[in-house]
Amino acid sequence: MDIDKLKSEFLLRYGDSSENVRIFFSPGRVNLIGEHTDYNGGFVLPFAIKTGTFLLIRKNPENIFRLTSVNIDVCASVPVNEVSTKSPVPWINYPLGVINEFDLLNLELSGYDLLFYGDIPNGAGLSSSASIEMVTAFALNSLSRSGLEIMQLVNMCRHAENDFVGMNCGIMDQMAVALSKKDHALFINCTSISYQTIPFFTGRYHIIIANTNKPRELISSAYNQRVIECNEAVSAICNHRKINNLSELNFNEFEKLSTLIKNEISKKRARHVITENQRVKNAVKCIESNDLLTLGKLMTESHISLKTDYEVTGFELDTLVEESLKIPGVAGSRMTGAGFGGCTISLVHKDSADHFMTEVYRQYENKTGLKPEFYQAIPSDGVHEIIVNSQ
Repeated sequence: MDIDKLKSEFLLRYGDSSENVRIFFSPGRVNLIGEHTDYNGGFVLPFAIKTGTFLLIRKNPENIFRLTSVNIDVCASVPVNEVSTKSPVPWINYPLGVINEFDLLNLELSGYDLLFYGDIPNGAGLSSSASIEMVTAFALNSLSRSGLEIMQLVNMCRHAENDFVGMNCGIMDQMAVALSKKDHALFINCTSISYQTIPFFTGRYHIIIANTNKPRELISSAYNQRVIECNEAVSAICNHRKINNLSELNFNEFEKLSTLIKNEISKKRARHVITENQRVKNAVKCIESNDLLTLGKLMTESHISLKTDYEVTGFELDTLVEESLKIPGVAGSRMTGAGFGGCTISLVHKDSADHFMTEVYRQYENKTGLKPEFYQAIPSDGVHEIIVNSQ
């Protein structure tokens, strides 16, 4: 849907006004490597993609937030003094949680009309929730002239998802959609919340996302359970050595201390986090030296760890990866995102790309009964306002 159509849709729903309609965009993200490490204080290597969330927004004089979506035929009207109350409509709570963050900071907001449109596939694990949160925060900060820095907005969005929505995510998604830069990957240290943009050119390779199209109804509870299991591992190690998170340990240190973790499940979760951190650091070196074949091997190793130690893959994701790796010209493949469905990401030589999509589609459908979807992932810019030439 183009911008003119979105503006027409906005005016159809909200009518004309002397206030200008402003347009903002926040991308989704794909994580190249570094899965389930962010809430453990580890390293991640995501980048923003071209699909994301558009927000058209305008002040209204009624002290009411009116929220609608082109994608979902459900709307909400929330008085300014009731933004701390959760909505029974799940998607509303992502922007509403952000609005509540502004209220908690005593940043006065008048009423606004908001229209969202997203072209991120639902349930794909490409951070549609963080995209909605960041575009809301960025737009409100701009319109209200609150003057908040981008990292303040990132933290507000994470807090909204953790405490308002109830998803115990780390900070990677919000940082990726806020701070990414075209033709770069974003190397993030989730303990220090420091980051570095790494030039990322894939040359003769394409990064291809494959969507399992498997519903992920249990993602929230399973995700939160992994957080608990990692925290149990930290608590066990703290009986001998004080640490704040698993990522303070390198692999040799973990091997020495792992006997303290009596729960075998928690031990496996910890092993994934610590080995995945090293894979991320190695992946950065591969990108800097343009060693894409070794990068692909690291991606595949990541998937194996997510399958065996973290247990967040499942039949559909494993099938996509297994079939992808059978194709000549595929350097590596792994699940990306929280897991339990969602997407894989593969590094595919451009001469093999068409065959890759045709053959993986055929084999995956035969084995699962589901039809995958494919998208090329191109590192893109983070959240921004879209300036439309009125002439």
